[in-house]
Amino acid sequence: MRQPVDGWWPTVPLDSVGTAPVEVRTGDRAWVAFRPAPGAPVGVVEARCPHRLVRLAHGTVVDGTVQCPYHGWRFGPDGACTLVPSNGPDAAVPPRARLAAPWGVREADGVLWVAPVDPAAPGSPLPDLRATEETLTNLDASLEAGWHPLLLVDEVPDHGQVAAWLLGREYTVERAGDGFAVTPPVARSAVRFDVLWVAPAEPRVPLLECADDTDPLFAPGWLEPDRSASPAGVLAENFLDAAHFPFVHAGTFGAAEETYVEPFEVESDGDGLVSVQDQWFDNPEDPAVLQGIRPVRQRRRSTYVHRWPFQLLLRLEELDAGAVKTILFFLQPEALDSTRVYTKMLFHGIGGVAVPPPDVVAKEVAFEVAVLAEDLALQAAMTVRGLPLRMRDELHVRSDRSGVALRRVLARHRSPGAAPDPTDPTDPEA
Repeated sequence: MRQPVDGWWPTVPLDSVGTAPVEVRTGDRAWVAFRPAPGAPVGVVEARCPHRLVRLAHGTVVDGTVQCPYHGWRFGPDGACTLVPSNGPDAAVPPRARLAAPWGVREADGVLWVAPVDPAAPGSPLPDLRATEETLTNLDASLEAGWHPLLLVDEVPDHGQVAAWLLGREYTVERAGDGFAVTPPVARSAVRFDVLWVAPAEPRVPLLECADDTDPLFAPGWLEPDRSASPAGVLAENFLDAAHFPFVHAGTFGAAEETYVEPFEVESDGDGLVSVQDQWFDNPEDPAVLQGIRPVRQRRRSTYVHRWPFQLLLRLEELDAGAVKTILFFLQPEALDSTRVYTKMLFHGIGGVAVPPPDVVAKEVAFEVAVLAEDLALQAAMTVRGLPLRMRDELHVRSDRSGVALRRVLARHRSPGAAPDPTDPTDPEA
């Protein structure tokens, strides 16, 4: 490790710092360095966005600020937040939306030097302990009493066994008559949505239901199961969040999405949540648009459903065209650093056809594969080993209502009957 000189730490060569953010370190503290414009002095600020603790080194420099890759929050070289896109351009920036900056930055001898604290009063900056305590990891004991996907039914061979991991434990599965034998034994098992579900302990919450899955007017389509090193709780929040669309999904559908998120409500019964959000979107493939009957800008109703712990559903209704796309999203916490992702899709009325044919379904599934790939790539910028449940560890804004409700559900089942965190705000910051 490079050692400081009179309180100043040599970090990286100056020629490696340009208008793309670069992560640098001073001992155990991480910072991000960038030039607001070519040839401008280097700005250095703390390495993680205060919103969801995402590494800003994965972001970009826009209009002299470093922009977070997740939700587009922007920060100047002094650490001041200049924009929270989901709140709208005229909304005040929350007071806590500010990055810490080191005491000093110096460009000398071809090296970027950083002094975390005043060299005249030497000392170490306080460690960044956010998301190191009170987090829900993939190995949390409370998850034993939940329903979890273990395998696709088709993944279980007609003869022999197949292995799968859940909550840090290896299971083997084989067919037994009309059902399945799971070893070591689990409290309950069931088949739904073409998935084998297990609950290691007696489940506290029923399995998610979806009427579209049994409706003959809906055509099904499956994505191949995927994996992420992120914890299931973080992936669940990502699924419930619409504010990241314009930034994470700019390569698929996000470029046409509004950065401002209209106010919405979330209902929760303590075992899950439901949120209905009406939005505008571009629908260029609607046959009526191609015929000049309807405008390309149309209305869409998004209904998000979550059931504890990691069963999720998104129903997208095109209110003008009449098409419906339902996305079932299930997460299997395999190990501390491994989550298996299951995605099943159900389609009605796509392209003006009540039950879309296989080629249309294949096209829609391929598109969703690209969307999921963008989400999983974003996870490389995440820094948390579990979903933070202590509200003050992150900065929540109005568009985070679903994420806040998710945390409360997960916290309730982690510590049934526990008193709420006294620092937990009643509502996210506006």
